[in-house]
Amino acid sequence: MSILWRDAMSRALYGPGGFFVSGTGPADHFRTSVHASPAFATALLRLITEVDAALGHPDRLDVVDVGAGRGELLQSLLGLVAPGDAVGRAVGVSGEPTRSGRSGLIPPRAGSPETLTPTAPVRRSPDEPSSVAARPPLADRVRFTAVEYADRPENLPEEITWTAEIPAGITGVLLATEWLDNVPLDVALHTEDGWRYLLVDPDNGAESVGEPVSPDDLDWLNAWWPSPATVPSTDSDPDLGVTSSGATSGSESGFGAARSAQGSSLTARSRPGCPETPSSDYRRAEIGRSRDEAWAQALTKIERGLAVAVDYGHLRESRPVDGTLTGYRGGRQVPPVPDGSSDVTAHVAMDSVASAGAAVARCAYSLVLQREALRALGADGGRPPLSLAGTDPVGYVRALATASAVAELTDPAGLGGHWWLRQPVGIPLGPAVAR
Repeated sequence: MSILWRDAMSRALYGPGGFFVSGTGPADHFRTSVHASPAFATALLRLITEVDAALGHPDRLDVVDVGAGRGELLQSLLGLVAPGDAVGRAVGVSGEPTRSGRSGLIPPRAGSPETLTPTAPVRRSPDEPSSVAARPPLADRVRFTAVEYADRPENLPEEITWTAEIPAGITGVLLATEWLDNVPLDVALHTEDGWRYLLVDPDNGAESVGEPVSPDDLDWLNAWWPSPATVPSTDSDPDLGVTSSGATSGSESGFGAARSAQGSSLTARSRPGCPETPSSDYRRAEIGRSRDEAWAQALTKIERGLAVAVDYGHLRESRPVDGTLTGYRGGRQVPPVPDGSSDVTAHVAMDSVASAGAAVARCAYSLVLQREALRALGADGGRPPLSLAGTDPVGYVRALATASAVAELTDPAGLGGHWWLRQPVGIPLGPAVAR
């Protein structure tokens, strides 16, 4: 029986025995920035410390990871801020103490995790008052929360709270790394009589044309996904101020530069035996309204802080001609059959999501590619100096491996092509947020 794609994705990914709630977790099926290099967590730690400073170092700093998988990112961050680790000694991308100019990291700035500001100044004499009140270190104030529908992993550190819903009253950072691409959505086909829903058989992925789209979905398509006869607009988002990069370049949209080997639905469906779209003469679109609503709802949970979405996506002026729906299983790209045996994912309309979030946050947002975001946070992937090979061969090999890992994160043809949407709530854009 054929059903709407949104319903099929919801069952396949999050229903009983669904892809994300059963088994060992998504890490066994596809590679993300979290798994590629510790430099990703290190860069996020720098961002977290900057948000902490913008908030005035609150007594409790929340770090909430939405779509946490099996808690890999929060475990990495926990290891970086644990007493005697990153707070006591800065940790670089390879897990070793960072030095200024180390390969893979831009020379650290004062106050960054690599040159941490002391939690209390040293007094020159017992009678001299401190100009800055002592405050507990970050390790004592940070609270990690993983949001995921799967059961709590057995070996997850007790310092990480596990919940199925985003908590309210967040003061700190909300992270969503490759979450929105798995928020279920409907798929539409532009036919001679307008946009109609595509239906899918969950058992084999075969599609058929359904009813005309709802008025709400039609409004979204008209605003964010130009029909084949429409000339795409290159105007910037009129809602609020936005700092963007590569926004008018089709080659830099997340569609062409997201995960390695990431393909469109056309690529996936062109394989022998794959289910076909009812008619290749028409254009298909992935209706991102459900992602907009999910992101806007997430921002309502933040009292003050920063929301960060990292995902592969596209912008209005460069939407993919046939959508991006595809699947992953066992490290390989597979047809998007929503039977629960594989990941079913589609690129994110990042500008639409940003606009929906801005309507809630009422603050200017930043939308840049991952390679720029990570470089602003200290990860540049630079090679170590060749002279190091003569003085410290082991260190040179380690630094070279580190640089290679960071280079993967910033490769525009791969993970570096992900988009970073950073939406502050009640705080100004910091130096690593605004370009």
